[in-house]
Amino acid sequence: MTKINDQFLEKLLENINLAKAGLNGVDYVAEYWYPPKISHKITFVVPGCISLLWVAAFPSRKLSMQFRKKDLLGIKQLEPEEIQFILETAETFKEISTRPIKKVPTLRGRTVVHLFYEPSTRTRTSFEIAAKRLSADTFNISASTSSIVKGETLLDTARNLEAMNPDVIVLRHSAAGAPHLLAKHVQASVINAGDGMHEHPTQALLDLLTIRDKRGTISGQTVAIIGDIAHSRVARSNILALTKMGARVLVAGPATMIPLHLETMGVEVFYRPEDVIGEADVIMMLRIQRERQGEMLLPSLREYSSVFGLDERKLSDAKPDVLIMHPGPINRGVEISPSVADGPYSVILDQVNNGVAIRMALLYLLIGGERDA
Repeated sequence: MTKINDQFLEKLLENINLAKAGLNGVDYVAEYWYPPKISHKITFVVPGCISLLWVAAFPSRKLSMQFRKKDLLGIKQLEPEEIQFILETAETFKEISTRPIKKVPTLRGRTVVHLFYEPSTRTRTSFEIAAKRLSADTFNISASTSSIVKGETLLDTARNLEAMNPDVIVLRHSAAGAPHLLAKHVQASVINAGDGMHEHPTQALLDLLTIRDKRGTISGQTVAIIGDIAHSRVARSNILALTKMGARVLVAGPATMIPLHLETMGVEVFYRPEDVIGEADVIMMLRIQRERQGEMLLPSLREYSSVFGLDERKLSDAKPDVLIMHPGPINRGVEISPSVADGPYSVILDQVNNGVAIRMALLYLLIGGERDA
């Protein structure tokens, strides 16, 4: 038991955002707040004989920096220290998803708008779950059910949304650079949920978190990315993120799906999956982005599956502890066989689970605390 004065208690409450209670000598348990990992129980005897029991939530390790971004537009704009900070923050949010009641009041009263111009299952649902677990109010807008079908431009849509004072706009758009344009014209924070063939930063961050969870580190890992590299925003964001964090990146795919001069991004380029599978600690398979291809770049899907698809035969050359990843959606029997996708080396569902934690962390870092820039 620690005796404290009112001024100290007021400062403590300000720092850890816990509501004061405990009338008539009845103990009060503050169940949760950010950071969410419970590691300390602190009991105070306050002048006036009011007994307060605080279950204070502190992170498992101290986070030594602040996140000073208004928006998350891409991995390119992040320093390695900022990426590490996001991953550390996401780790503290994982525990919330294991609770019987998966909700904390961290973003209560905040508004998150999901503005999706392209179809999405995992990303959109993950962002919505993340926001709701932080108690934010969420609103979903899709192109097919909004004034976009009447000819309204992205900026006009954004300005109308801005007039309603949202705190975050999560944008997916078919045009590269759309989130960057939006961020220049709205006061709300903008999160890039995928822009054309440019970037998909939250997917790369959840992939990093999955690798770190399974390997303990990202630096020094050899990651092979196989498939349609040229049309994949996931590939671009992962290449940027992995190289920044010290991983060795190998890419393999058909010559028609490998961009020219890709080596300038710090990767090693191959044209046969067999050349990279044996060296990889992590194999990341990508689907063919047929919706972004202006012409047919393959003789047939059957031939692609035979040459570049990951099946048990090709996997027999891999390391015994290799990790198999895929950003989804999976085209079973094309880039990956069902037995591999559902097999013991697959961490695909771990990626989905980590996506919620990453997006909770980003929402908190962007609008849950003070922001200097």
